[in-house]
Amino acid sequence: MRRITTVLGVSVLVAASAYLLAWPVPIDPVSWVAPRNPGYNGAYAVNDRLSGAELLPIGDAHGPEDVALDGDGYIYAATHGGWIVRLDPDGTHPVNWVDTGGRPLGIDFDASGRLLVADAFRGLLSIGRDAKVMVLADEADGIPIRYADDVDVASDGKVYFSDASSRFAAAEWGGTYEASLLDIMEHSRSGRLLVYDPESRRATTLLDQLSFANGVAVSSDETFVLVTETGEYRVIRYWLVGPRAGESETLLEELPGFPDNISRGLEGRFWVALISPRNRLLDKLSGAPWLRRVVQRLPGFLRPKAVAYGHLIAIDADGRIVENLQDPTGAYPFNTGVTETPTHLYIGSLLAAEIGRLQK
Repeated sequence: MRRITTVLGVSVLVAASAYLLAWPVPIDPVSWVAPRNPGYNGAYAVNDRLSGAELLPIGDAHGPEDVALDGDGYIYAATHGGWIVRLDPDGTHPVNWVDTGGRPLGIDFDASGRLLVADAFRGLLSIGRDAKVMVLADEADGIPIRYADDVDVASDGKVYFSDASSRFAAAEWGGTYEASLLDIMEHSRSGRLLVYDPESRRATTLLDQLSFANGVAVSSDETFVLVTETGEYRVIRYWLVGPRAGESETLLEELPGFPDNISRGLEGRFWVALISPRNRLLDKLSGAPWLRRVVQRLPGFLRPKAVAYGHLIAIDADGRIVENLQDPTGAYPFNTGVTETPTHLYIGSLLAAEIGRLQK
């Protein structure tokens, strides 16, 4: 009996080892060097300035990824179930306004009052005042847009937006969060910064080889556009005009968390939402692709995952930190974006059933 038990134990151990070392996984990890983690010190010192946010319910929806206000002050949120939810200017009476048929993420109004939507499942969309949904672009330079993420509109009507991953389509890998985890674990840098030209009705690539290209924001003078690179914990600047037009540079790096959306605020500010603190294990495994394959074979609850921690920062055009708002309790979890008005900050979330609103 003891011999049988021993044989069974060895067999189980061999099978488990074979599984962890050889079972196929969807990722093909790339070696990289994780940047220094500054932690919550200095410009990122811990505080509770975000803890007093008011919560605006969004009906039966959840996951208000991004928030936009129209010319009449109505509040719009892109939600997990595909609905664009609209609230009255005072933050009450949420209604399901338009179903995009996908997963809307970043949203922004253009000068004519159309709502531009980066839909992770469908591409770049436009929604008119009549609530009609139109697909503007689902490919760029012959490459399908597999994970449209954030969007910002310039005064000339050009639409700048991101394709977070050309490797892992959100619609094919269980959703936006699941696909993002695969892309960041692989780190193959397949994200792109794109622009849609309303005259040619075509989307083209401005910048590629980004590690999960996420938030997008055009500067107030429209000389450059910023894109957050979630997998590298940094913000990239791409010059649109001037002697450096077409060039890019790192504006801010070594962030203490994963940057999500970025938005143009007031008085020259850009707001960045940090959806979660960095994961020590993921950083330690940056130079060990084969170990990341092993981790990917583990049950989901054992893999690195986002941690609820409220964190927003504002930077100036030189990348200096000018605001640092935190809620270590994560009461309003997984911050995804900020929309600034003269009186409030409207805050998005990956999972919440409300929009956060913080009085300035």
